[in-house]
Amino acid sequence: MLWISTQDKHSLINVKEVTVNGKKIKGFVSGSSLDEWSKDLGKYESNERALEVLNEIFKKIEEINGISATYAMPKK
Repeated sequence: MLWISTQDKHSLINVKEVTVNGKKIKGFVSGSSLDEWSKDLGKYESNERALEVLNEIFKKIEEINGISATYAMPKK
């Protein structure tokens, strides 16, 4: 389980998948097999920075080794 606080700190999302789309990072949430939606988690100055943030999220998941994790999206 991965909880992410959005960049603007207005939402806390339990995401199933995190992807980079250009400069944006999106989190996907699945309510059921037919009910899936996404939310922008953060927007950065470049695709490279977005990929760096994605890697930070990956490292956080590795650290907790399968237990619930939280991550706050950086402002920049």
